[in-house]
Amino acid sequence: MNQRVSIELGSPEAEAFEARQFKVYTHRQLDKIEAIQNLPDDLRFDMRVVSQVLPFRVNEYVIEELIDWSNIPADPVFQLTFPQRGMLRPEHYDEVAELVRREASAAEMKPVIERVRSELNPHPAGQMDLNLPLLDGEPLPGMQHKYRETVLFFPSQGQVCHSYCTFCFRWAQFVGDKDLKFASSEADSLHRYLAEHTEVTDLLMTGGDPMVMKAKHLRQYLEGLMAPELDHVQDIRIGTKSLTFWPYRFVTDPDAEDILELFRELVAAGKHVAFMAHFNHWKEMDTPICREAIRRIRATGAEIRTQAPLLKHINDDADQWARMWTTQVRLGMIPYYMFVERDTGARHYFEVPLVRAWEIYRAAMKQVPGLARTARGPSMSADPGKVEIQGVTEIKGEKVFVLRFIQGRDSDWVQRPFFAKYDEEATWLNHLEPALGESAFFYEAEFAAMKDEKQALIMKAS
Repeated sequence: MNQRVSIELGSPEAEAFEARQFKVYTHRQLDKIEAIQNLPDDLRFDMRVVSQVLPFRVNEYVIEELIDWSNIPADPVFQLTFPQRGMLRPEHYDEVAELVRREASAAEMKPVIERVRSELNPHPAGQMDLNLPLLDGEPLPGMQHKYRETVLFFPSQGQVCHSYCTFCFRWAQFVGDKDLKFASSEADSLHRYLAEHTEVTDLLMTGGDPMVMKAKHLRQYLEGLMAPELDHVQDIRIGTKSLTFWPYRFVTDPDAEDILELFRELVAAGKHVAFMAHFNHWKEMDTPICREAIRRIRATGAEIRTQAPLLKHINDDADQWARMWTTQVRLGMIPYYMFVERDTGARHYFEVPLVRAWEIYRAAMKQVPGLARTARGPSMSADPGKVEIQGVTEIKGEKVFVLRFIQGRDSDWVQRPFFAKYDEEATWLNHLEPALGESAFFYEAEFAAMKDEKQALIMKAS
């Protein structure tokens, strides 16, 4: 039953929001989504095929409030959430489609699907080994420690999302294979590890989506950070897409106030709480319930920073980025990152050449006011660190990319410029070659040594 909830907005005309039931559809309920019943049969069949490989989950709020069903398949939120044929390579699509057509058994489909998934680089940038921290000589599943001052934590109750983005580089978390899943339910291990590593100043709660958790579970992980022995952990980041997919989480859900109260307590304890909101398009911020959720989070003293990858079919347009960043600033949020599409999953469908990404970034930046120019990018979260494309120029007659590390596995790499040969087709760091006669990028030898050392530690622990 819907419940009428009154929200104080500071004016007599304050809007009341109705609580709504959270209802989701997975690939097993595709045919039950009323909005797609009038779509062409071939498009619906494509969805069935692709959703066998890439995880699909969408809720009624996204279907009813965010997608323009008169603009299918071009609508950006439809592209963001619903499977498209081009997300699989032709050979993969044909193989899975044949199984679907003849209604093959789950036992027959399983090995094919697992093989296709394994060929999609399910865990990029050293997630399964190079970033794995150790406690008492034992690996800690559900955590990553890639950069000196930052630890990523994957709470087990947050290894699902309000909806799955089709581009998500964490897609392997959601396919039911435990070997591909990061998750930890051990708050004590997290707190012990942080207490032993006083160099860590930032904790990033990630997933999945931590904001699918009940408030009581989120509190188990975050309340302990207010203990004196964890004073060095000053910044608490929460990576989430809940403001897009379920803003009711902070307005009308039964424990919405408990979530906000936890934020207030952390801020009062001197912690910097940064709500890392993933917005891919300005349409996602265009509903009253989203804007109210933003207002409520900011009222706790937490700040909201925004980030998104540049994606073909969704936001590969400078005007869309300019509008998105300008809207975010107007709503009190801080534009933070434009990412390059990760080298995983359906990257071939979404990726944009690096030179094009830089052109879009530059053209968008020229349109926005100074407060919106806080967004860094285009940035690749690659194995050695976050590498930013600063531009294209000519040095000694050679056309080059100008690059720098925003963050690196060695902090000495940060802000150090380096150069790569200009390549109109390159879409990721490993496609680039050193410029100006260099045989290797400056960090490569040190990074190779790091990998060898980490592998030796993991082998010793196993």
